[in-house]
Amino acid sequence: MADENDRTPEDEFRDMIRDILSGKEGVDASQLAAAAGLPNDPASLANIMRQFQAAMNASTSGEGINWNMSMEQAKSLALSTVKPVTAIQRAEIDQAFHVANLWLAEATSISELSSTPALISRLEWIEQTMPLWTQLAEPVANSISAALTSVLTDQAPEEMKGMIAGASQLMKQIGGTLFAMQLGQVVGQLSTEVVSGGDVGIPLLDEGHAALLPQNMDEFGAGLDIPMDQVHLYLAVRELAHARLFRHARWLRLNLISAIQDFARGISIDLSRVEDIAGNFDPQNPDELKEALSSGALIPPKSEEQLAALGRLETQLALIEGWVDVVTGAATTRLPRASALAETVRRRRASGGPAESAFATLVGLELRPRRLREATSLWQQVTDAVGADARDDLWSHPDMMPTAEDLDNPAALIAKLEATARGEVAEQDDMDRALADLLDGNIPPVDESEQD
Repeated sequence: MADENDRTPEDEFRDMIRDILSGKEGVDASQLAAAAGLPNDPASLANIMRQFQAAMNASTSGEGINWNMSMEQAKSLALSTVKPVTAIQRAEIDQAFHVANLWLAEATSISELSSTPALISRLEWIEQTMPLWTQLAEPVANSISAALTSVLTDQAPEEMKGMIAGASQLMKQIGGTLFAMQLGQVVGQLSTEVVSGGDVGIPLLDEGHAALLPQNMDEFGAGLDIPMDQVHLYLAVRELAHARLFRHARWLRLNLISAIQDFARGISIDLSRVEDIAGNFDPQNPDELKEALSSGALIPPKSEEQLAALGRLETQLALIEGWVDVVTGAATTRLPRASALAETVRRRRASGGPAESAFATLVGLELRPRRLREATSLWQQVTDAVGADARDDLWSHPDMMPTAEDLDNPAALIAKLEATARGEVAEQDDMDRALADLLDGNIPPVDESEQD
């Protein structure tokens, strides 16, 4: 019998895979937790193992990843710190929402929401936003899962190739489960950082819904030396402005989410890096796999096409955030410490939080737009030149939206808007004239001789 000290990492790897495939009890949960970049504390290891084995024991006939793992992991992380919304908080913030709506009516022509803004806990934020997080992460998770399946099959010892080849879907579940657990860690941490539904820029909540997290708002305001009622009011104005915009521009949410998903689907996986990890994988020391997943090392540099797509996406995110900044500034002129709160929000947004950084490395997408300063300046110049109504009309259709070129040179856009305000009609190109003729019914007769 071989000496236990002579066992190699390949022996350990083979035994762990065999134990998982056979459903053996007692598989070391700390190995899986460490590989997924999760805390290795005894209180959560039993829950992690239960979730993982449930995923492994699930039917392998279907495709996809068990994203319930993400939900459970996120809730487990947030549960230890969550505080319920108190009656006093609810009364104070409900009043803030009421005043915020009155102030926004003077700052924008976009109408108020039809639904009542909500006050939610960290757990409720996780439940309401996880469906979108998984949509954004799924393309990358599937790519990593498929890459692990392919490479592990190639790297496995000869006597196990048949077993692994016959369980390819299960191998995908293993990779997908590790990714889902790490996404849950990111979302759980984010639930302790965000103050509202629109705080990260993208529309995490359903169209037309606004929500604030009182526990996180209080932590945001702690140490600012600003009365908490002003903090509540400022954040309520920002959240309502963000939600109003997405309810008004009904095309915007789908347009934005589709752009993010298209970007994510274009991400490839560095197979050479996966091969290196699989070839040297030591279950007793999974730091390399943990580091690769959490650092984004499996995602190679972006292609030119991806950089172009990212530029378009960042422009759109910047325009959304810039508009919210300008409208919030106009609506909070009566608030004594509004400028200080605006500066706090700007600094917080520029630096981001640990969970945001983790999501960026996990999915390859930064949520904070780089051109926010230019977008805010553009919206303010447009407001000063043609007024809030004309500014808000630009959200009526995606073709009317400012472009990256407009961010570089707002003067041309402003000149066009001013000409429209004066009743002047810009010179039409051939496409515009053809479309106008078609809409007016002025369709030229078809020359039958040209059809022969």
